[in-house]
Amino acid sequence: MSPATLHVVGVGPGDPELLTLKAARVIEQAAVVAYFCRHDRPGHARTIAAAHVSEGQRELRFAYPFTTERTVQDPTYQPDMSAFYDECAAHIHGELHEGRDVALLCEGDPFLYGSAMYLFDRLHREVPCAVVPGVTGMGGCWAQAGQPMVHGDDVLCVLPATMPEPELAAWLERADAAVVMKLGSNLPKLREALATAGRADEAIYVERGTQPDARVMKLSEKEGAAPYFALALVPGRKDVR
Repeated sequence: MSPATLHVVGVGPGDPELLTLKAARVIEQAAVVAYFCRHDRPGHARTIAAAHVSEGQRELRFAYPFTTERTVQDPTYQPDMSAFYDECAAHIHGELHEGRDVALLCEGDPFLYGSAMYLFDRLHREVPCAVVPGVTGMGGCWAQAGQPMVHGDDVLCVLPATMPEPELAAWLERADAAVVMKLGSNLPKLREALATAGRADEAIYVERGTQPDARVMKLSEKEGAAPYFALALVPGRKDVR
């Protein structure tokens, strides 16, 4: 039997109405719906796509072995996470070889810091794969904030807050505009990097953009910790009229 197709589906930043028509159709037609989640939660991508998943579909729930409990610098992080992705890929591979199409859901766009791309990396040379792009989390957040980001020849940098502070500061100083993702426990480090780059007053904090409990404020006004679904926007500086 020829293997079926793995559809890697971007479901957008949170608002179910930002799911594309193609994503909705692919999810509804797939025999199997797969998604990532924390062990104690249903999964954000699965929640976004809920209206398009029926009782007759098989579901593969991939619960991460850890999330914020370990940092990327932990020597066990990479091998343990790699083993998890290997196991997930094996489950999907089995479904495909039974002739069942799989829709693998991913928040935002699958190829922008999406966990789904690690399964794509493991499978796309062996089985048919198709990718459905999604509205990015950063696009949802700058729309939520009502904040134009780049003008004219502005250069936009997308930065992970997990990088070392000196490198983060250097990129923030160099870029015309920036989006800083993966805040969480890295928020204090980002504050320092922004101050070093002389851009602390420009940064906008957006939490859960496009979702019912979204929050937007100047980063300097943000108190306490940042959740996973939060990022910082540093708008471009070139004025084009």
